Amino acid sequence: MAEIEKTDITEKSGILLMGALIGALTGLGAAYLLTKNAEKEGDTLSLTSGQGLKLGLLILGMLRQIMQLDDGKPKGKKH
Repeated sequence: MAEIEKTDITEKSGILLMGALIGALTGLGAAYLLTKNAEKEGDTLSLTSGQGLKLGLLILGMLRQIMQLDDGKPKGKKH
């Protein structure tokens, strides 16, 4: 039983680490694209409150979709 809990903790830690890395790389890529686009247009980077709200809602929608990825699959322990 202790071995199963240790495996679950290791698996969860790996998933959290991968999620953190993917999130960091995605954020870095988005920031790079925003700054590159601003440089190309010759402007300074600025986001209005409306653009920030749109971005926040898009991120929340994406997180909702991620949470629904496992819907419809049987809920049970793996053997």
